[in-house]
Amino acid sequence: MQIGIIGAGFIGRSVARLAIAAGHEVMISNSRGPHTLSSIPPGIGARVGTVHEAIGFGEIVLIAIPLHQYASIPVEPLRDKIVLDANNYYPDRDGPIPELDERRATTSELLAQLLTGSHIVKVFNAILASDLEKGGQTLPSGNRRALPLAGDDDAAKKSVARLVRQFGFDVVDAGSLAESWRFERAKPAYCIPLDREGLRQALAEAQRDVDVPEGSWRR
Repeated sequence: MQIGIIGAGFIGRSVARLAIAAGHEVMISNSRGPHTLSSIPPGIGARVGTVHEAIGFGEIVLIAIPLHQYASIPVEPLRDKIVLDANNYYPDRDGPIPELDERRATTSELLAQLLTGSHIVKVFNAILASDLEKGGQTLPSGNRRALPLAGDDDAAKKSVARLVRQFGFDVVDAGSLAESWRFERAKPAYCIPLDREGLRQALAEAQRDVDVPEGSWRR
């Protein structure tokens, strides 16, 4: 499979490494252009290109950029593609976004409102890049770490779930994009290593208007 990545930060690079290790082809891009991607390690095996080139290259396209930049994403080139949304809302970085501050939308619903012709799947946002880099991990429970995903297209979710499993993780389907708040920033499932049963419990315990202490997910 060919995977395009928009965003050359830690999450984008980690997904690239895992995808290449699993036998996929990857092209990484950012908004500033390929000439700024000299920091991508040559040994990673990924191509570099413009955002439009990465979109055209990818059968699946990962978006891993600061949320306040989401409106800059090209719309028409992503039509009919599966788009992986790894974005998170950090108000100090992104500035206030009323729809999110007032709990009227999820981060993925904002993206879906922009990319109306794409199949959005929320995934890879609820894990630290340093943990993602390691691939699947066996937890003290003896079970594999599980990652949540959400989306409104069942076929797209199944395709993404296969990819996540190839990366060595178990998968928990958290429901629709409207339910994806359950593993957004500062919810019990956010960036905490959990097996499938523990993740299901954390998702169920999440409350829309109650956040865990800021930064408590960083170890």
